[in-house]
Amino acid sequence: MKFLDFAKVYIRSGSGGAGCISFRREKFIEYGGPDGGDGGNGGNVIAEAVDGLNTLIDFRYQQHFFAQNGQHGMGQQRTGFTGDDIILKVPVGTEILDEDQETVIADLTEVGQRVTLSRGGNGGFGNLHFKSATNQAPRRANPGQEGIERTIWLRLKLIADVGLLGMPNAGKSTFLAATSNARPKIADYPFTTLVPNLGVVGVDNVEFVVADIPGLIEGASEGRGLGDTFLGHVERCAVLLHLVDGTTGDPMRDYKTIIHELEAYGGIMAEKPRITVLNKIDALDAEERAFLLEEMEAVVDGPVMLMSGVTKEGTVDVLRALRSRIDEDRLRHRKEAASDEEDAPWQP
Repeated sequence: MKFLDFAKVYIRSGSGGAGCISFRREKFIEYGGPDGGDGGNGGNVIAEAVDGLNTLIDFRYQQHFFAQNGQHGMGQQRTGFTGDDIILKVPVGTEILDEDQETVIADLTEVGQRVTLSRGGNGGFGNLHFKSATNQAPRRANPGQEGIERTIWLRLKLIADVGLLGMPNAGKSTFLAATSNARPKIADYPFTTLVPNLGVVGVDNVEFVVADIPGLIEGASEGRGLGDTFLGHVERCAVLLHLVDGTTGDPMRDYKTIIHELEAYGGIMAEKPRITVLNKIDALDAEERAFLLEEMEAVVDGPVMLMSGVTKEGTVDVLRALRSRIDEDRLRHRKEAASDEEDAPWQP
């Protein structure tokens, strides 16, 4: 299945039905009076986050979604039926943007979460609605309100606990394959990963989700390589795992390149918690490991872990460090939620 994380969609809610002008005319009933019913309301356009989807590929084949119009009112005081809603089923983690591609209308981060994107028009009043003591035979009715037409953009940001960062061929896909059941493409040439991959990783009977995105190169923020658009898929992660290839000859330069691209991307990416790992140590002897570790710690200004995704050396320690950061992030969110509940006004 092809991966698609950005889609343009045209939507229109249903128009309301017109009110009816009608009078009751039956045999032996001298004063029938008005009996025109109201028009029905138009249907809404609703977006819903559903389970089981991880791409927006469905919106490549259908871009127009129109809700049903409301039925016109009828005689004998009959109201027209309300038009059916139309529901856009999107993956969890989808952002809905306005036509300017900047204004966020909604962010669907939980299964079952819904948002009304375009509300249907109200039905018009029939002439029965205008009957009064001074106007007992009104000959007027309201037309229904027009539906709302708009253009929106859908942007998918995958929901994951850990995001993998690194230059091409830094060993991100190898790490994901070694620690989960995911089977990303692995080869000895750059940019083998063209779309994000997700894997469920477990350590000490605790599972979390890891997202692997295509590698970044120098100038990715300016469009070089595959660009930096895939960084959006790790914006929601609790921690970033930065893998640095220890066999490139200058891993410190590779580390600085990735950090520069994170800062150029903007937002909170540069401030997210990171765990730096010197990868592919199976190709290094003890002296090279010690030397590169010392050089990397001086550049990172913090601890650096050693790992080999091929031989799985050090992978358990890395997973435990990731789990610790994830637990800290979840605890922080619980405290913030509890604080918000305490500050909320009392309700009966």
